[in-house]
Amino acid sequence: MTPTFFFEKILFNDGIKHNVRILTDTDGTITDIQPNATAALADEHINGITIPGFQNAHSHAFQYAMAGLAEIHDPSHRSDSFWTWRNAMYDLALSISPDDLEAIASMLYAEMLNAGYTNVAEFHYVHHDKDGQKYASLSEMGSRLIAAAQKTGMNITLVPIFYQKGGLGVPAVEGQKRFLSPDMESYLKLLESSKMDALSYKGANIGIGIHSMRGVDPEEIKRISEAGPQDLPFHIHISEQLKEVEDAIAYLGQRPVEWFAEHIKLSDRYHLVHATHLTKNEVLSLAETRANVVLCPTTEGNLGDGIFPLNQYHALNGQWSIGTDSHVSLDPLEELRLLDYGQRLTSHSRMTFAHKTGDSGLFAINQALISGRKAMNDYNETYFKVGSVLNAVTYNLSTPLLASSADSKLLSTLVYSASAKQAICTISRGKIVSKEGHHIHQSELTKGFINVIHALKTRL
Repeated sequence: MTPTFFFEKILFNDGIKHNVRILTDTDGTITDIQPNATAALADEHINGITIPGFQNAHSHAFQYAMAGLAEIHDPSHRSDSFWTWRNAMYDLALSISPDDLEAIASMLYAEMLNAGYTNVAEFHYVHHDKDGQKYASLSEMGSRLIAAAQKTGMNITLVPIFYQKGGLGVPAVEGQKRFLSPDMESYLKLLESSKMDALSYKGANIGIGIHSMRGVDPEEIKRISEAGPQDLPFHIHISEQLKEVEDAIAYLGQRPVEWFAEHIKLSDRYHLVHATHLTKNEVLSLAETRANVVLCPTTEGNLGDGIFPLNQYHALNGQWSIGTDSHVSLDPLEELRLLDYGQRLTSHSRMTFAHKTGDSGLFAINQALISGRKAMNDYNETYFKVGSVLNAVTYNLSTPLLASSADSKLLSTLVYSASAKQAICTISRGKIVSKEGHHIHQSELTKGFINVIHALKTRL
């Protein structure tokens, strides 16, 4: 069977179109797009405003299991930061089995699909067993993430992460033993194993990644940038915390992005995650090389990271995408709003996303989509076209604000007033995987997830 979809309203690069029929093949690839069509011959009638599926360009799936748990504080301690949060994260990372990870990721990906994400870049660094020993299959844990994506219908870019050190010039600590590859050669074997696993699912591919400047020896970072695969997106955490910047200056004599831009031949295949603490010269170097940044506003706010200088970056035509990182929120519209509002609060200007088109909502959707696709190794800038896989999310147009909005006001009304709760249909690879906020396997996945969490005893 080759499904045919009829869309009441759907966003294309040149605007919202009405009454569009899209035909797909059995793999979900678009075979025909028919404007000004009738609904009569379609298998699925999709009523609402449909936009391309959101790209989640930064995820640590296992951390979904600890969302909210790090908010219980000892009142006698007056300080809690990223570094204390990290200890709680290590405790969880040391306790989960492959089966646990698959159940956690399956629930997470189902909830992402419910919220309108259809693609995820999984920044994956829990590689080894609980004793820090390699599994018989080097990429056992990564294969479970791919299995979770296949089970739920999520498109996944698995980014197995090279993690070697405990800090700049500092050995790794006990809490990091499941993450480690001693050298580039060991990491490339892990990457190759991950590549083989990705062949099992048409919705999977891989990227290459370094945990951070503090996580891998700088000479190894240069080596893998030059000698590693050149046809994969390259992901790295960088300049997230002030301590990281201070340590880099002390150890390297340069700030992290300053060093990275000088020693690595940057291009638009690079995706620098967070990049919170930058000088004007560092912002310029990223924009000039067309490197992308990946911003995770709800997690960055939750951890107290700081605010990326987005207005400076926009002035230089810098490109960015969004991610949910630790998954304290799974709503792409919330990520976009918080990203904008952080800039408005520091600049006292409301023009963060309106500086080019005048339509803040349209700009935000476009920016997150195009740069987000690059994070998945997809350089297609056309929203929907013949030959591409159909990934989309539809929002309910019967809600008062959306129902009363003309097409010219619809996208900004959506971004600034709606939420993931108004997503009524998510299509991934040409199949409806979520309806009215419930994944097609919601009950089964929820039961499995709750059983794992109860067994871990982390939420008791």
